[in-house]
Amino acid sequence: MQTREILRIKGAVLYTGSPEALLTDALATMVEHDIGSLVIVEDGSLAGMLSFREVLRAIHANKGSIHGIRVKDVMVRSPRTVGPEMDVDDLRRAMLESHVRYMPVMEGESLAGVLSFHDVAKAVLEEQAFENRMLKGYIKNSRE
Repeated sequence: MQTREILRIKGAVLYTGSPEALLTDALATMVEHDIGSLVIVEDGSLAGMLSFREVLRAIHANKGSIHGIRVKDVMVRSPRTVGPEMDVDDLRRAMLESHVRYMPVMEGESLAGVLSFHDVAKAVLEEQAFENRMLKGYIKNSRE
């Protein structure tokens, strides 16, 4: 299974933000849409990623207050990306090695989407369930 297939299963909704946005506004977007990350875009290109991890670090560093802080001050700049042809096993390895829960998928210079570790785990489980059903059907039919 490739990242392209997982994106297709997940759907096309992609939430983005600006590096100049206030962190409180970005956090409100994340909470409102029940998402764990925002893709930060500047001049139409991927500029960074913002996840709850960065928000929590900012809260801790500023003793509980994030008012007046801009996304650009806390986002991960130039995050690691993967291509749409990457195999799911390589994707999982890349996410683990990078210690990230969200991985942008780039098709050339264009952002194809973002995959969460949850998206990857769900796709793998669905693929395994399908393979199990196929094997059980094969075994059942071979006995007859």
